[in-house]
Amino acid sequence: MSTHTPSAQAVKSPFGPIADTQQIRLFRIYNHYRMLISLMLTGLLFIEPFTADTRLRWEEYYQAGVFSYLALNVFTGMLMMAGFKPRERHITLSILVDIAILHFLLLTSSGITNGIANLVIVAVAAGNILNPTRMGTFFAALSAIFSLGISGWAVLAIHETADDIVRAGTLGILYFATAFVLQSISKRMIRSEALARSRAKSIAELEQINRQIIQRMRTGILVLDAGGHVRLANAAAEELLFGAQENAGTTLPHSLVLPPAVKEGLAAWRENPDQRIEPFQATPTSPLLQATFTELDQEQGDQTLVFVEDLSKITQQAQQMKLASLGRLTASIAHEIRNPLGAISHAGQLLDESPNLDQGDRQMLDIIHRHSRRVNGIIENVLDLSRRRAADARRIDIAAWLEEFRAEFRQTDHDGSPVYIELYVKSSLPAARFDKTQIEQVMVNLCDNGLRYSKQQTGENRIQLHAGATADGERAYIDVRDFGPGISPEHHNSVFEPFFTTEKTGNGLGLYLARELCEANQAHLSLVDDDQPGCRFRITFAHPGRMI
Repeated sequence: MSTHTPSAQAVKSPFGPIADTQQIRLFRIYNHYRMLISLMLTGLLFIEPFTADTRLRWEEYYQAGVFSYLALNVFTGMLMMAGFKPRERHITLSILVDIAILHFLLLTSSGITNGIANLVIVAVAAGNILNPTRMGTFFAALSAIFSLGISGWAVLAIHETADDIVRAGTLGILYFATAFVLQSISKRMIRSEALARSRAKSIAELEQINRQIIQRMRTGILVLDAGGHVRLANAAAEELLFGAQENAGTTLPHSLVLPPAVKEGLAAWRENPDQRIEPFQATPTSPLLQATFTELDQEQGDQTLVFVEDLSKITQQAQQMKLASLGRLTASIAHEIRNPLGAISHAGQLLDESPNLDQGDRQMLDIIHRHSRRVNGIIENVLDLSRRRAADARRIDIAAWLEEFRAEFRQTDHDGSPVYIELYVKSSLPAARFDKTQIEQVMVNLCDNGLRYSKQQTGENRIQLHAGATADGERAYIDVRDFGPGISPEHHNSVFEPFFTTEKTGNGLGLYLARELCEANQAHLSLVDDDQPGCRFRITFAHPGRMI
C-alpha cells in the first residue's frame, strides 16, 4: 500500500469531500464574528457621543447600511442553525457582500480614515483563509479598488486632502500582503491536513487488512487480561474453543468463557512460563488442540496472548507425508505384488473347477480367495490415498443435498434387505462448502458401516442421519448414527488411525480415509459419545465464509 502527497490541483479545490466540514466550520466562526461586528455597529448608532463627535456624510444611508448588514448576518446565522451547508459560491458571495457593504459604510461615514477600514482587512483575510485561490487575490484587488475609488471621489468631489489617497494605497498594499501571506499559510495547512488524512486513511486500511488477516488465520488467537477474561478472539479461536458452547458467536469477547483445559494451562504457565501444556480437546467433538502463551505487554505484563493450534493439521501433514512415501512404495511394488497375487488367484480359480476336491480343500480355497481379495483391496485403498485430488469446494444446501444423497443411497444393493434411513434436519440450517464427491464418499463409508453393524446387532439395515448447526449457529454438521454394538472406550482414540481395525476382514483404512477427505474439505470427523446405543459419527463443516 502506497501513500502520496496531495497534488496542487487538490489544493486549488479546497471544497472537495475532504475539506467540506472544515470550511463550513470556519465559515460559521466567521459569521459569528460578522454578527458581533454588526451588533456593535448597530449599538454605536444609539450612543450620543458617537453621532456628535463623528461627522457622517450621509447619516441615513449609513444607518440603513448598518441595519442591513445586521439583518443579513442574522439571516445567514439562522440558515446555518437550520442545517444549511453553504457551498463555495455561497461563501464567495458572502465575502464579496462584506467587502461591498463595509466600503459603502466607509463612503457614507467619514471616508477611508474611518476605523471601519480595518474591518475590510479582516474580510480580505477571511476570504483568503476560506478560499486560498485566485479568488482570494481578487478579494484584495477589489478592496484596494474600492478604497482608492472612495478616496479619489472624496478628493475630487468634496475636496478632501490627498492624504486619503496615500492611506488608501497603504491599505491596498496591506490587502495584498494579507492575501499572499494567508494564501501561503492556508495552502500549506490544507496540504498538511490532506496528507494527514491520507496517512490516517492508509493506516486505517492497513489496520483493516491486518484485522481481516487475523480473522482469517487458521491459528486461533486470544488476548486475555490479568483475570483470564477474553479481550479479543479471532474467528479461528471462536471456532476451535467456543464453537460448541452456548455463548459462542457473540459479538462481546468478554462474554466468552475459557474451556477448563485452557484455564488450567494458563495457571500452569503463569507459575512456570517455560512449561508447555499438554494437548487438549475443548469439546468432545473438537480436534486435538495445543495452546501457547506469551506476554503481550512486557512492561506491564497484564495481558496474555494465546495461540491455539489445531494439532490435527500437523498430524494430517505427517500422515500425508507418510502416505505419500507409502504410496510411492506401493506404486513401485504394486506390479510385483499383483503378478504373484494374480497367479495365486488364477490358480485358485482353476483348482476350484476340479471335481476331485473334498470339503477341506474347498475351505482352503475359500481362504485363498478371501485373503487374495483382501490384499488387493489394501493395495487399492493405499493407491487411492496417494492419488487423492484436491477438493473442489462449493456452497451446498445441506438439507437438499441430504435428501438427494438418501434417495441415491437407497438404490444401492444392500444384500437384498430393506434399508431404513431416518433423516432429521433442523430448521435454519447454515450452508456449508465442500466437495460433493468427496463428502459423498465419506457418507457412503459411514452409512455402509452403520448398516452393517446395525444388521449384526438388531437384524435390520437401519441408520439415522441428523443435520443441525453448532451452538453459534454459523456452522453445519451431519451425524450418522447406527444401532450396532458400539465401540469400546479404549478404542475411541484409535478408530481413525490407519490400519486400525477390530474386524478380521477389515483393512483399517475406511475411517482414516473418511477423516482425510473431511480434512481436505476443512471439515472435522469425530466420534460423539452420547451414552446412546451404537455409534454416532459427526461431520462438522467449516464456516462457509471463513474457509481458506
